[in-house]
Amino acid sequence: MAEGYDFIIIGGGSAGSVLAARLSENPAVSVCLLEAGGRDWNPLFHVPAGFAKMTKGVASWGWSTVPQRHMGGKVFTYTQAKVIGGGSAINAQIYTRGNPLDYDEWRQMGCEGWGYEDVLPYFRKAEDNDTWNNRWHGKGGPLGVSKPAAPLPICEAYFEAAQALGIPRNMDVNGESQGGVAYYQLTQRNARRSSAAMAYLAPNRGRANLTVKYGAQVRRLDVENGRATGVTLMDGTRLTAAAEVILSSGAIGTPRLLQLSGIGPADHLHDLGIEVVLDQPNVGENLQDHLDLYCICEVSGPHTYDRYAKLHLSALAGLQYLLSRTGPVASSLFETGGFWYADPDARSPDLQFHLGLGTGIEAGVAAMPDGGVTLNSCYLRPRSRGTVRLASDDPAKAPLIDPNYCADPRDREMSIRGLKLTQQILAQEPLKPFIKAERLPGPDVKTDEEYFAFICEHSKTSHHCAGTCRMGVDAGAVVDPHLRFNGIGRLRVVDNSIMPNVISSNTNAAAIMIGEKAADMIKADHGA
Repeated sequence: MAEGYDFIIIGGGSAGSVLAARLSENPAVSVCLLEAGGRDWNPLFHVPAGFAKMTKGVASWGWSTVPQRHMGGKVFTYTQAKVIGGGSAINAQIYTRGNPLDYDEWRQMGCEGWGYEDVLPYFRKAEDNDTWNNRWHGKGGPLGVSKPAAPLPICEAYFEAAQALGIPRNMDVNGESQGGVAYYQLTQRNARRSSAAMAYLAPNRGRANLTVKYGAQVRRLDVENGRATGVTLMDGTRLTAAAEVILSSGAIGTPRLLQLSGIGPADHLHDLGIEVVLDQPNVGENLQDHLDLYCICEVSGPHTYDRYAKLHLSALAGLQYLLSRTGPVASSLFETGGFWYADPDARSPDLQFHLGLGTGIEAGVAAMPDGGVTLNSCYLRPRSRGTVRLASDDPAKAPLIDPNYCADPRDREMSIRGLKLTQQILAQEPLKPFIKAERLPGPDVKTDEEYFAFICEHSKTSHHCAGTCRMGVDAGAVVDPHLRFNGIGRLRVVDNSIMPNVISSNTNAAAIMIGEKAADMIKADHGA
């Protein structure tokens, strides 16, 4: 007989972990959380600097994009987490929420209940902030949010360099205003990563009504008479849900599983020999992501954490962390950045910076043999839209991920402006004692055509994919503002795929907020 639960949650990432913890607060309901990956046993999941290993394949599905037709056929490594905690277990721990106007735009698009004042209480509810407890921030929540434990002097020089160009210092980019350069707050507590799994699941693993299954990849959703009734796992095990099936597999995993289950564009499913359960052409459409560009400079001395790549210094750094929770291992390596304008007439900052305290930190990014510093920039409100489609009906095959980067000429123009601004910042007087020379793009790149050729070779994803099961009230919306799937009962989507437009920052804090808000909506819908 099939195992039965009230709620089945597919995906133990940021939103799924929140949902499992919040829904199981009611001892009268049973909750089953299914995670295709494993437990977060490895210490790399808990030390902040472990991020440097994660983008190179640890706990990842191992997927890549299709060749990008507007970028010379470039194929991007597209890291998607496969471990409990999802993206929050492998990311750089940067806690940014986007701009308030992002959420107000969602509301203006018909998503009532999703304006900034509607979602702010859920951001605050999640937080246990070590610095602020005010209108914008909360204390006592499950999620550790902390100031950086291990900044370096080059960070302060970066702030001064930006100020020389008229970009102000901002003490809280999640507060009253977003613009300016800043130390980011991080999803950490006591210099350890505070993933959604550690924050929400670990304290509640003893609940009798909460079951977490690892290595539990779902083969398909089971739908009968227009309602989701449960799931079938890869090994043939069937689980039933008396109340709801909730998809929290992310902006790539969620549309992938829907299509494998016969829910998606009918023509595409027919071509793959998949029986159509519901023709929903917008499942997998509207994919958005931030394209990340970088300027890399060689440093004039041991000013960044690159020097700890040497084995004996790496061992010393590990010992320092064990003894004092300080030093390189306590750094997320990208804890400094900020927001500013590519378009001076933009309604709010449309560029984001991440100062990397080293080089070669992420997959595919060049490393300086004698040490360096990296300044990333990304254009935050791309107009380009891509897709997630299936390569075949085999659930073991990777999906066809197409962010469609730079399809819109404005994205290309704004991205180049952002890259030029990173060069200007790094060339300012306050950074001259730290920097020996710019190596990438370098002085030979001058025209916009040369800049774009550089971008086509040297760029990466920001890991901010969103939008593939968008929320709305129009006929094409995949879910309604309560995140209920349009056309199939007892099925809900709760992850970043529901975003109508990607927010203007990193997306993990928003995923946790979405989980918190969805939990309250689900409880209300079921009379709890």
